[in-house]
Amino acid sequence: MHIKTLFLDAGGVIVFPNWGRVSAVLAGHGLLATPEALAAREPRIRKQIDEPTLIGSAPDEKRGRRYFDLVFEAAGIPPSAQRDAALDELRAYHSQHNLWETIPADVVPALERVRRMGLQIAVVSNANGTLCAKFERLGLAQCVDCVIDSAEIGVEKPDPRIFEHTLERLGARRESTLHVGDIYHVDIVGARAAGIRAMLLDPFNLYTEYPCERIGSLNELVEKLPQC
Repeated sequence: MHIKTLFLDAGGVIVFPNWGRVSAVLAGHGLLATPEALAAREPRIRKQIDEPTLIGSAPDEKRGRRYFDLVFEAAGIPPSAQRDAALDELRAYHSQHNLWETIPADVVPALERVRRMGLQIAVVSNANGTLCAKFERLGLAQCVDCVIDSAEIGVEKPDPRIFEHTLERLGARRESTLHVGDIYHVDIVGARAAGIRAMLLDPFNLYTEYPCERIGSLNELVEKLPQC
């Protein structure tokens, strides 16, 4: 059965951290790391926290703190009171606006191509209750059919119930749905538990040992969809 509905993770697929803002906040606390240095270290840190024990024992918010701690350490910023203060400032911004607010240039054109194919698109994300407002603010809401924020429904990936909720919301069938995410033990494991086919977005080819379909970009996904 051909794919008729596309589920997409938000962070790491559609939107990414605003490393310029992160760098500026760090600088305000006397800590130096360029946006480029932070962004360059992030992919391997994201894979490092993609660990089933951590994912199974900590909610997304707690993993987020660990994620930034590791990115900062990799960028040469050791633990300190200044780093904690910077993290507190970033957390306050994220809780109100959502720090994942950078949109790569290929995202909107790819979403528009998927819509022209006639597919439904749903964003299925572990988030903090700000995702819908952020998509409106960034002009992304018009590119998708619905946005599912885990904080609003009370269940996080990899729990299959978030996928089942989205299927019901769209009136979609699991057999004709594909989910694309960037964290194996959250996105791939969760989608499979709901009986949904899944692909891992792996632009840096870091997951070669993982048993799943992988793509390097949303453009590659769009090219594959007619054969899915």
